Amino acid sequence: MRLFVAIPLSEDMKKTVTGTMHDLKQKGVRGNYVPARNLHLTLAFLGETDSPGAVKEALSALSFRPFRLSFSDMGTFGDLLWVGVKGNQGLSAAAKAVREALDQAGIGYDRKKFSPHVTIVRRAAGNWKQVPAPKGDMTVTHLSLMKTTFQDGKPVYSEVCRIGS
Repeated sequence: MRLFVAIPLSEDMKKTVTGTMHDLKQKGVRGNYVPARNLHLTLAFLGETDSPGAVKEALSALSFRPFRLSFSDMGTFGDLLWVGVKGNQGLSAAAKAVREALDQAGIGYDRKKFSPHVTIVRRAAGNWKQVPAPKGDMTVTHLSLMKTTFQDGKPVYSEVCRIGS
């Protein structure tokens, strides 16, 4: 099972991002746009794992406090276009707590430095800088352990369990 721990976006935040994605398309930015239902902020990518129960158990011990999340800018990692998220203590604490819980349980995950963002276009091509970054904020009320399945070759993300309220 392919797993990751994420912050799901609120419906209002998804609408804001999809509006920006529409503007990007109108300006001729090409690529593989992330479907609105798949928009999220990854805290830890675990990849393929044979023991989802161990992951759930490790995360169930987390103490979670709601915090605010807001968009900041847009940028790229190579040809991956993303919307940036303002760093704050709540977000940093959540990412650190998730990674520490996984470490303590001996569960492997991608150890890249945490860089808070929401991926919006893969294999992006075109001048995305002519479109302003979306504005919006939300209260993060929970984290989600998510799994990836594929339908017609496209990823579909679904929640395995919630951490927090």
